[in-house]
Amino acid sequence: MKPIAAVLCLAVLTAPAAAQEADEGLSLMEEGARLFFRGLMSEMDPALEELEGMADDMLPLLRELRAEMGPAFRRLLEEVDDWSAYRAPEILPNGDIILRRKVPLTPDDEAPEAPEEGPVDL
Repeated sequence: MKPIAAVLCLAVLTAPAAAQEADEGLSLMEEGARLFFRGLMSEMDPALEELEGMADDMLPLLRELRAEMGPAFRRLLEEVDDWSAYRAPEILPNGDIILRRKVPLTPDDEAPEAPEEGPVDL
């Protein structure tokens, strides 16, 4: 019985020391994480500044694209009710872009198949 009591007394006396070590370990882990993320951010700063510069350069081009293509996209969006009913767009050899339905409404509604690879008539 005495060995059990000795072990319990030792456990009670060493518990606060173990808890203090755990707290110090946690604060060391937190400090390590802070240093890691601080280093990561300092490495990312040049890339983020470059990205910001690219965005500034592209803004006028995107505005021009919106001005020229916006009305056409708006009309297309009005025509198509459910985009999930269509396959991915296909570019034909002559440059036409077509959207095929996944399931045709009727056999007559199916778009013509893309011609076989060969000479392209201009």
